[in-house]
Amino acid sequence: MAETSDNPAPETIADLMPQTPDLLGERLATLRELFPDLFDGEGGLLEKELRALADPSYHPAAERYEFSWTGKTRSKREAFAPSRAALVYDAKRSVNPDKAGGNVIIEGENLEVLKQLTAAYRERVKLIYIDPPYNTGKDFVYSDDYTEGRKPYWEQSGVTERGVKVDTNSDSEGRFHSNWLSMMHARLLAARYLLREDGVIFISIGDQEVANLRRLMDTVFGEEHFITQFIWEKKKKPSFLDKSVGGVAEYVICYGRSEKALYPLSVAVTTAGKRTPLNNAGNSERTLTFPAGRVQFMIEDGTVKAQDMSEGNIVTKLLDDVTVSEGRNVASFRLKGEFRYSQDKLDEVLASGDAITISKVPFRPNHIKAGGEPKKMKNLLSISHYQVETYEDASAEIVSLFGDSVFDYAKPPGLISLLIAAATYEEPDALILDFFGGSGTTAQAVMDLNADGGNRRFILVQLPEFTKEDSAAYKAGYKKISDITIERNKRVIDRYRKEAEGLLPTDPKRQYAGSLGFRVYTLEKSHFPRVDFAPDPEKTEAENVELLRAYIKEKENTFARAYDRERILDEVLLKNGFMFDRTITPASEFKKNKVEFVQDAHRTALICLDASIAPETVDEFDGDKDRTFICLEAALDTTKKWNLKHHLGDRLRAV
Repeated sequence: MAETSDNPAPETIADLMPQTPDLLGERLATLRELFPDLFDGEGGLLEKELRALADPSYHPAAERYEFSWTGKTRSKREAFAPSRAALVYDAKRSVNPDKAGGNVIIEGENLEVLKQLTAAYRERVKLIYIDPPYNTGKDFVYSDDYTEGRKPYWEQSGVTERGVKVDTNSDSEGRFHSNWLSMMHARLLAARYLLREDGVIFISIGDQEVANLRRLMDTVFGEEHFITQFIWEKKKKPSFLDKSVGGVAEYVICYGRSEKALYPLSVAVTTAGKRTPLNNAGNSERTLTFPAGRVQFMIEDGTVKAQDMSEGNIVTKLLDDVTVSEGRNVASFRLKGEFRYSQDKLDEVLASGDAITISKVPFRPNHIKAGGEPKKMKNLLSISHYQVETYEDASAEIVSLFGDSVFDYAKPPGLISLLIAAATYEEPDALILDFFGGSGTTAQAVMDLNADGGNRRFILVQLPEFTKEDSAAYKAGYKKISDITIERNKRVIDRYRKEAEGLLPTDPKRQYAGSLGFRVYTLEKSHFPRVDFAPDPEKTEAENVELLRAYIKEKENTFARAYDRERILDEVLLKNGFMFDRTITPASEFKKNKVEFVQDAHRTALICLDASIAPETVDEFDGDKDRTFICLEAALDTTKKWNLKHHLGDRLRAV
């Protein structure tokens, strides 16, 4: 993006590139501003690590004690490096796009896609669920390092019918765990930027990496934000192939983005009238003050004198006389004893509207719940208690939709619906992200859950990984896993339609209420020719900037007259922070250029992608104090750009 302040800093090559936010640069600038003393040259506490992130050739001599593995620094560098790719709308594979309501399925490498989402969706996602590869010694995901001869993702997929082959992480390799950790580390770091402060992340995992995943999550999210480790009863019966014990469980790790995420996970509410005694023998002795009029007495009106009310193993002393009138205490009073509640807890109970009752002398206060508040879940997701679905149910659902078992070990939609419900009961229009989309279960889970009247939205990301040629999926025509991701949810929506039209029996579990559609995007190379510019290593940054400007003028003047407008529009808007469910309408006051008004839930702007901006269009912004204007860098000559900067300041976005 071009610099637009009154006192611009020297431009860099990165400023002129159509790329996602430079997260490393942001982190570095913030830290330097807050703690300048930590950046005192080579000896600074953070200087070495930051140099290692920014410069692949630099390696610190020693690293302090921490959870570490081979490739950790490189994976962090990959996470924060900006992306110069683009997301392209695929109308042919989208389903009811006018009813998508923000639902999106993206075919592409997930680390690059997460970066593409950063400008528009930073701190917008309420919940992330992922089911990453379990690192069993089979294929998982391909390497992120393109410096050793591997072609970039879009080149690799472009020459193989838009599909990719994944790398094998053999358990005989010395870096078996390191490869997996590096792959996960980069993606979790990038994904964390998308979570809201009150957001949560759920990760399904097996025995192989559960310990490493916990330590990795402590590193990325902070151990103080650990919420729970669910045990999921994944099978009704163990496999006969199990060697030592019958394995019927896997795990779901849950962390919060911050302290604001530490609220009850709940799929039920408490029952009205439940009684909890405040006295509890063996607790620490403390004095509680009961405010005037807040205790309900089931004794006759009158006065009870201060006295020792201990009896048996219950220690209670009434420290004040209590006068009861119309079943309530006239004044405050104190009880000293072994109580399970602190004064703060008692005050919280009373503030919530719950009742404290005393039925006789000696006093034994009880907490009577009003009911209806969230009831905390158990961390055992069992078939008997939560009627949770299993792998057998997941397989049956795949066969029901496709007529064959085209995907192995899909998670059941009921499991994911349960987890989403547990975190979104107060926000039925929450945004859900899954960047290991697999067979597309999470999208189905979101749509199924919206039977509660909600309108939760989903974004799924799936690598166009080739299916194996001897698999049922390949034989059924699904050459890539992402084909299954999209087709599954197309069929789910079609099933809802048929049920609504009476063509299929209605399943009470699938009374759908939300948006019945989704838009499909694919990850491709940026449409701007300038991304192919190679700086001259013998020249200074300023000299290379001038070379890049000349390159833009030469290449993009032609490009601006011949590009696919819809594709470039999607790229520009997403990188300028507009979400997928934006609206675009003509701005009729502009007569000489095609200018449009774009708006989503969080921002607005005017955009013009014409090859040249007319002087009359520039004049329309004279005195404008509120609007942001986005246009092509190549569409402005020096005079027009100066005038627009004068009118708009940093609200001009020349791309």
